[in-house]
Amino acid sequence: MKAMILAAGLGTRLRPLTNTIPKPLLPVCGRPLIVWNLLLLRAGGICEIMINLHYLGSMIKETLGDGSDWDMQISYSKETELLGTGGGLKAVEDFFEGKPFLVMNGDTLIDLEVSTLVDFHGGHGGAATLVLRDDPHAAQWGAVESDDQERILRINGRGRDSISSPTVAQTRMFAGVHILDPSILSDDSKGKPFSIIDSYTRALTEGSRLLGFVHDGYWSDIGTAERYTHAQADVELGLMTLPH
Repeated sequence: MKAMILAAGLGTRLRPLTNTIPKPLLPVCGRPLIVWNLLLLRAGGICEIMINLHYLGSMIKETLGDGSDWDMQISYSKETELLGTGGGLKAVEDFFEGKPFLVMNGDTLIDLEVSTLVDFHGGHGGAATLVLRDDPHAAQWGAVESDDQERILRINGRGRDSISSPTVAQTRMFAGVHILDPSILSDDSKGKPFSIIDSYTRALTEGSRLLGFVHDGYWSDIGTAERYTHAQADVELGLMTLPH
């Protein structure tokens, strides 16, 4: 399986830290955040990576190169205009050769068994698998409703109108890591900005099977200076360790 790390964002909420360095290169205990993600993927057996670039993208490319320092193969997609979480994937869909692929945000720090996620996706036959986690502020991050068989029903209130199962297990948040079949993007236009969430909610209304993989380990979105400081402290306390 191949993967894509979304790294084209502007990092506006982290300024002035990101005035001269892109968010994916912010150091977390001495290593760029995006390197943590690369090592996570490599530990899960994924070594062919696509990274989209925009704001200070040349710095990311210069830092990571072709990926050989980590025994990986890295390709890049330069976005002259930000294409969003869906448009960025659509722009490079040929890279995935029609096969399911993993996507993660470049500003996410997560302790995830990638191989277990890949096995879950392959064994459940869904068009996509989204990593979900319990959070009291799920609506703030993106509320995902799923039934007692981990089938996703609605995302941010959009999706299936009716519930086939009598029990809704819980409303959780989307952790920003997912595996999808390229068919999810088949109705989207290349070169136009859009959110992958729009593609997912459309797929739900059309009856596609989307699944939730519940993650109860460490997770942090490094989107603000406060959360960045928090994440570094968590690593220093041993709550999150470097994948290897």
